[in-house]
Amino acid sequence: MPYQHILVDDPRPRVRRITLNRPEKRNALNNRLRAEVFEVLEQADRDGDVSISIVRGAGPCFSAGYDLSADNRVDQPYHSAAGQGQWSRHVVEGWFSIWDLAKPVVAQVHGYCLAGGTELATACDIVYVADDAQIGYPPVRLMSPPDMQYHPWLVGMRRAMELMLTGDAMSGREAAEWGFATRSFPLEELDARTLDFAERAAKVPVELQQLNKRSVHRAMEIMGARAAMRAGTEIQALAFTTEASRNYMSTFRRDGSSVKSQLDQRDTTFGDYRTKKD
Repeated sequence: MPYQHILVDDPRPRVRRITLNRPEKRNALNNRLRAEVFEVLEQADRDGDVSISIVRGAGPCFSAGYDLSADNRVDQPYHSAAGQGQWSRHVVEGWFSIWDLAKPVVAQVHGYCLAGGTELATACDIVYVADDAQIGYPPVRLMSPPDMQYHPWLVGMRRAMELMLTGDAMSGREAAEWGFATRSFPLEELDARTLDFAERAAKVPVELQQLNKRSVHRAMEIMGARAAMRAGTEIQALAFTTEASRNYMSTFRRDGSSVKSQLDQRDTTFGDYRTKKD
């Protein structure tokens, strides 16, 4: 069936690939795009001819994060409990739906992978990145901690603290060295290396592979990963009550020029992301 914001193909035997296809918006995650990704991943999980899925981005980057120009309160792709913190609980439930799929999912990351884009990548089982990718959570500077607070689980306490206190980006190489990503490759090799891995992993029978995947997740959950990330949604909601966050959010308008100026306001002091001068 046709999709509005994604492309779907089967590039290797038993491999399903989803390409986020809003390059003019840097693949910003609106509710329609998220719904389409979840739908195709769920279809692949039921499809006997598919063993593994890949998620990548069209254009210059993987994803610049949630679409701040959209009203993401409207037409959410699934119900989640209302009340304070509904949005952060909602998106974390979605990311854990990928975590809970029987079949593995690979994130193929290039260019910017920011904010909600990092959450999507985190939910995947394998993360292959370009060496020069830029991976970070800049909203910690003026808005809030992440919705899905994966940092200490993937990069450890000290690296997590550094990233959370600055909103600075990791390069793809650093992301692989620190544990956010599985491996990094030169950009021109990323497609082929990702497909080679997916085709190799697809050789394992699905009924066994789902247990291999689950065994790793169960170990993480016993250590508290799921509970901690769910609890983190309440801290994220609390951040929006602070004076700094309320002042920043009060200036947002849902149009491209306003959002761009607010992102520039956030990052100019740090001299990075869009405001970086070459």
